[in-house]
Amino acid sequence: MELTFKVSARIAKPVAEVFEAVANPAELSRYFTTGGAKGRLETGATVTWDFHDFPGAFPVRVVEVVPEKRIVLQWEAGDNDGPDASGSYNTTVTMTFEPLEDGKRTLVSISEEGWRETEAGLKSSYNNCQGWMQMLCALKAYKEYGINLRDGMFK
Repeated sequence: MELTFKVSARIAKPVAEVFEAVANPAELSRYFTTGGAKGRLETGATVTWDFHDFPGAFPVRVVEVVPEKRIVLQWEAGDNDGPDASGSYNTTVTMTFEPLEDGKRTLVSISEEGWRETEAGLKSSYNNCQGWMQMLCALKAYKEYGINLRDGMFK
């Protein structure tokens, strides 16, 4: 069984505004990376993300950015402990941004794939699925209502 998932949400803002909220580290830090983000998401860059619920800043490699359409990232799978661990490896995250209706709404979809088919890989994939859905909920609240859902949630 291939370990992969896809989550989606509709944000009531134009695609350019939603894309910028993800690509711009200052904006991303206002609703998602509770410990801060450093570096703009641009093809070939390696940026740093930090979270209060998963302390310790870590690198995120930006594989591809197509402005207002797609962002592809790679980062460590996070399942390197336990009896079936056999060294670090990366998973791939793909975010897509699609304008809806009259351009006033955006469909954001996030998929992640590449975990090893182990108990640790399965657990890590579930954790990341949860995290990405939470990111989309936080993005929606931030862009539509100016609310940071994650503020104080983990610290």
